[in-house]
Amino acid sequence: MKKALAVLKRLHSDDRGAEGLEKLLIIAVIVLPLLGLLIWLRGDIADWVSTLWRQIKGDAQTPVQTP
Repeated sequence: MKKALAVLKRLHSDDRGAEGLEKLLIIAVIVLPLLGLLIWLRGDIADWVSTLWRQIKGDAQTPVQTP
């Protein structure tokens, strides 16, 4: 029982990896709301991108007039 308690105390006081976990949590706090926003606005974003693509495609098909 004493060995198990000693292992638990040692595990609880071990700070290795804490910095990496903190960075991961900060990244998650930034990325998850952005991901939710992208999912919520995916229809509008798809329409915007397809409109831009049609404009670019149309501009590429029109012949360039030289002066």
